[in-house]
Amino acid sequence: MKPSILKFGGASVASPRSFHTIAQLIIEKMNLNPQVVVVVSAMGDTTNRLLDLARSVHPNPPKREQDMLVSVGERISISLLAMALAALGAEALSFTGSQSGIITTDAHSDAKIVDVRPKRVLSAFSQGKIAIVAGFQGVSRNGEITTLGRGGSDTTAVALGAALGSDTVEFYKDVGAIYDRDPKADPMARPMANLSYQEAAVLAEAGARVLHKRSISLAEKNGIRLEVYPIRGARIPGSIVGKDAVRCPEMIYEQE
Repeated sequence: MKPSILKFGGASVASPRSFHTIAQLIIEKMNLNPQVVVVVSAMGDTTNRLLDLARSVHPNPPKREQDMLVSVGERISISLLAMALAALGAEALSFTGSQSGIITTDAHSDAKIVDVRPKRVLSAFSQGKIAIVAGFQGVSRNGEITTLGRGGSDTTAVALGAALGSDTVEFYKDVGAIYDRDPKADPMARPMANLSYQEAAVLAEAGARVLHKRSISLAEKNGIRLEVYPIRGARIPGSIVGKDAVRCPEMIYEQE
C-alpha cells in the first residue's frame, strides 16, 4: 500500500482545539493505511505576524534571518499536532523541512525544491508511527534553512507524495473545495467537482486561492491526483484535480 499524504492548511489549525479535530481524522486514515504523512502549515496568521515582527526590528530584514524566524511557525504546528495525536493514543514523530529531507535552492524566502530524501519519514513508518512534516520550508545544499514562499506547504505535500510514490495527495481546507472564484471574497463562488490540472492552474492564477499554482504544476509533472476536502462538518463534496492522472515513473521536482 502506498503512503497517504494529508495536507492541513493554517485555517484548519487556527486554534488549539482544531488540532484535536484533525488528529481524529488522521487516526481514521491510519486505520485504513498504516503509512500516513501529514504536512501542516503554520497556525492561522502566524506567518504574517512573524513577518510583521521582523519588520518592526528591521524595515527590510536580511532574507536568511527572516527564513530562520518564519520557519518557527510550522514547527509550532507540527509539535502541537504530535501532542494532540499522543493525547488520543496515536504515536507520531514531527519533522522540520530539513529533517524530512526537503532539499532546495539557495533562494531565501522563495526557494524551489530540487530533491526529497525522506529517510526519517520512512523510518517513522518502520516504527509504526505517523510522520508529521513542516510545510513551507526546507534546507539548501549548503545547509541553510530556506522557505518556499506563498503556497509552499502545498508544494511540500506534493513533493513528498512524489518521493514516496503516492498517487494522490489530500488537502483539507476550511473552504472545502476549489471554486471558480475566491469563496472568501465572493459569496456567489461555485465549487468545482472535477478539474484538469490546466483548469485548476488557471483558477489559481485568477485568485481562487485554494491550491497554489506551484503545487498544481508539480502534481502534473509527476502524475499525482490532488483531492480537496472540507474539514469535518462542512457540507461540501470537495474537488478532484487530474482525475485520470497517471503516476510518472521518475520523480520530477521544481528544478533539476
